[in-house]
Amino acid sequence: MFGVLITILVFQSFCTHAQIFSSPWNYKCTNGQCVKFEKIKNESISSLEACQLICGDGGLWPKPTGPYYIGNSLVNLNPSKIKLHMINSTSVAGVLLKRKVNALKINLKKLVRNPRRLGGLGLDIYIKGLINSSDVTLRLSTKENYKLKINKRRSSVSVIIRGENYFGVRNALETLSQLIVFNDFVDKIQIATNASIIDGPVYPYRGILLDTSRNYISKEEILKTIEAMGMSKLNTFHWHLSDSQSFPYVSRSRPNMSRYGAYSSKKIYTDKDIKEIINFGIYQGVRVIPELDAPAHVGEGWQWVGDDALACFRAEPWPSYCQEPPCGQLNPASDRVYEVLESLYKDLMDDFKPVIFHMGGDEVNINCWNSSESIRKFVSKKGWSLDASGFVKLWNLFQQRAYDKLKLAGGGEEVKAVLWTSKLTDENNIEYLDPDKYIIQIWTAVYDQTIRRLLQNDFQVIFSNYDALYLDCGFGAWIGEGSNWCSPYKGWKRIYENSPLKIVENHGVENKKHLILGGEAALWTEQVDSTSVDSRLWPRSAALAERLWAEPSSSWKNAESRMLRHRERLVNRGILADSLEPEWCRQNPGNCT
Repeated sequence: MFGVLITILVFQSFCTHAQIFSSPWNYKCTNGQCVKFEKIKNESISSLEACQLICGDGGLWPKPTGPYYIGNSLVNLNPSKIKLHMINSTSVAGVLLKRKVNALKINLKKLVRNPRRLGGLGLDIYIKGLINSSDVTLRLSTKENYKLKINKRRSSVSVIIRGENYFGVRNALETLSQLIVFNDFVDKIQIATNASIIDGPVYPYRGILLDTSRNYISKEEILKTIEAMGMSKLNTFHWHLSDSQSFPYVSRSRPNMSRYGAYSSKKIYTDKDIKEIINFGIYQGVRVIPELDAPAHVGEGWQWVGDDALACFRAEPWPSYCQEPPCGQLNPASDRVYEVLESLYKDLMDDFKPVIFHMGGDEVNINCWNSSESIRKFVSKKGWSLDASGFVKLWNLFQQRAYDKLKLAGGGEEVKAVLWTSKLTDENNIEYLDPDKYIIQIWTAVYDQTIRRLLQNDFQVIFSNYDALYLDCGFGAWIGEGSNWCSPYKGWKRIYENSPLKIVENHGVENKKHLILGGEAALWTEQVDSTSVDSRLWPRSAALAERLWAEPSSSWKNAESRMLRHRERLVNRGILADSLEPEWCRQNPGNCT
C-alpha cells in the first residue's frame, strides 16, 4: 500500500512538472529583443514576460522619464513575505500605502497555479522622504515624481522608494508591481534584483472623460475604470455627470433633478456612491473632476423648475435646435436658473471638493434661444441685436452669472473652472473669457487656429482633440445611416502619436508650451453602456497615458511590445481590454510591426 502511495505521488509530481514545462520554447534576450528559441536541456527557462522585464527597455508602462536601469537577473519571490517599512504608517498616506501593498500581495498570489509551491525570497519595501503624509489632495501643482531602487540581499530583496507625497510613492509602487512577473514556465513569481529608476510625469493633467448621462454607467464599472487608470498612471477622472438625456446625480438640495431626470430609480449616483468613487480615486492616484454642463446640453431633470427656465426642450425638428435629441438649453434671462445652479454647484463642491470644476459650455444653439419669446424680449431690452452677436452677449452674461454662483458655492474663493472650446473662444469673442479664471479644454481638430489663439491669450489648455482622442468614433451612426460623425476609429497608434508638444510647435507657439496642462481621452456614451466601457477605453487610453507621462520622442513602433504586455496586465486584473493583435504577435515580438 505504501509503495502504491509513493507511485501515485511521483506520478502526480511528474504530471505537475509536465504541465509546467509543456512548452518546447524558451525566450532569450538577443540584441535588445526577446526571441523565441527551442529549449536545450538543463538551461535556464524564461517565459516571455520574464524575458521582457530584463531585456531592452524593460516592459514598463508608461516608460520612465528619468534615467533608469534594470539588471539582467531575476529571483523567485514569495508574495506572502512582502513587508512595508515606513514612518507614520498610521497617517492617511500610510494607511493607503499599506492597502496598496496588501493588494499587490493578493494580485500576485492570483497568478500562481499552485500556491503551495510559492517559495522564494521575501521583499522589504522601505519608504523614504514622505514629507506630506497627511495631505492626499492631488492638485495641479502636486509632484508625482519618485525614485526607486531594488537590490538583492542575502535572504531578501530590498526596495527603497523616495517620494514627497502619497502620489509619488503610489506611482513607485505601481512601477514596482511591473517589475514583478509570473514566469509560467516554472510557476514562480519573479522580481528583478537590480534596478534603479528616477521618474516623474511631463504633464500634471492626464485624464479620461466618461459620460454617464447618455447611457448610465454603473458604479462598479467606474471603479474598474479608475483602477485601470491607476495602473497606467493616468490621474484625472473627468465625470460628465449630466446632459440633455438624463440627470443621474442625486442633489441633496434639489432632489427633483434626479427624480425627473434619471432613467430609473436604480440608475442614480448618491452622495455615498460619489464618496466611494472619490476615495477609490485617491487610493489609485486619480482626482475626480465633476462636470455640470450648461447652458446647452440640458433638458431631462429640469422640467420641474418653472419660471421659463428651459428653452426649446424636446423641440422638433430637433436638428434646428441642437446637436442631438432631446434638445434643451437654460434660459439666461431666468433668475430661477441661477438660483438652482447655485444650489447644484454647492452640492457638487461639497461632494467632490474638486481642485478644478468643469462648467461645460459648448454647442450653444442660437436658434434655440431665438425660439423663446421671453429670451427675445430680454435681449431686446438689453439693446442687443437678435442675431449671433447679440446672443453671444447673452451667452457671456450667462457665463459670468454662472461663474459667480460657482464662486459663492465654493465659499467665495476663486475657483479655477474648465470650459470647452466654443463660439466664446472664437477670435471675436475670446475677450469675454478671463485666463485667470478659465482653463480651456480643446476638442476641435489639431489644425484649428483656436489652439494658437488660446495660447497667445495665455489660457492653460487641455487637449482632447476629437481627431485623435474621441474614443466613441468609428462606429455605425445611431441616428440615420452610415458612420458616426467623428469616424474613423481612433486606434492606439494614432493616440500615441498625438503629442501636445508637437501640436503647439506646429502652431508656432512653442514659447507657450508651459500652458499645456495635459490631455484627456473622451468617451461619449451614446453607443456605450456598462457592458462596453472597458473595451472602448482600454488599452487605447494607456497609449495616451504614456504620451502624457513621458512625451516620448520615439514612435509607437518602439512601444508596441510594451503595449501588448501592458494590455495583458490589464486583462489579468479583470479589465476587459480589447485585443490589438493575434497572440502570435505578442509571442514573437517584432514580427508584426
